[in-house]
Amino acid sequence: MGIQAVVEEALSTLLRTPLKVVGSGRTDSGVHCEQQFFHADIENQFEPAQLAAKLNSYLPPDIAIKSVRAVRSDAHARYSALSRTYEYRISLEKNPFLEGRALRWHKSLDMQTMIKATALIVGTHDFTAFSKVKTDVNHFICEIKSAQWKLSGSVLTFRITANRFLRGMVRALTGTLLDVGSGKITTKEFKAIMKSRDRRRAGANVAPQGLCLVRVTYPKSVFTTNKSGK
Repeated sequence: MGIQAVVEEALSTLLRTPLKVVGSGRTDSGVHCEQQFFHADIENQFEPAQLAAKLNSYLPPDIAIKSVRAVRSDAHARYSALSRTYEYRISLEKNPFLEGRALRWHKSLDMQTMIKATALIVGTHDFTAFSKVKTDVNHFICEIKSAQWKLSGSVLTFRITANRFLRGMVRALTGTLLDVGSGKITTKEFKAIMKSRDRRRAGANVAPQGLCLVRVTYPKSVFTTNKSGK
């Protein structure tokens, strides 16, 4: 059962009425979330802090509600979001504490070449080449606000922020950029892959366990100031 289904079940049980929740976006099985938002239309009057505390008592240990806030009636967890930030973590040496949370990488990487290739994706581009082929979207244009690599000890992290992401996009980008870093393809070839809009030319999707949704931002205007909500 996915996180959304678990939260729906807990919320419906707590409020004694069937409820559906809408998340800020879908993640593949195995992907982690450090921050996620969802909205639900709740008719009951409630105190946000009390609802959060009670809801947590119904949820398993690996799911936690940090806060509950009232929002405008037209606010939408997915469509009102301004940006989303993902991190893909790669362990360059064996680390039991990162088991299931990072990709174990054995090959050497040319970081400077990877950084040059990564700079090419910043801005507004068509990312068809890095999207799952069968996906229900109107277009493949995304605005990448920032994309960077950071090495901390033996952990290499790819952090990327955009207004929207396509299905499998971050994992495909990461896999293709690792191909650049390992010398499998050149920066020029990476640029050509972007322009080709051909998923078959891009690298393989890296394992989902290394990917984590770390931040979702919204305009302040979607939140109301009242202490209780509907």
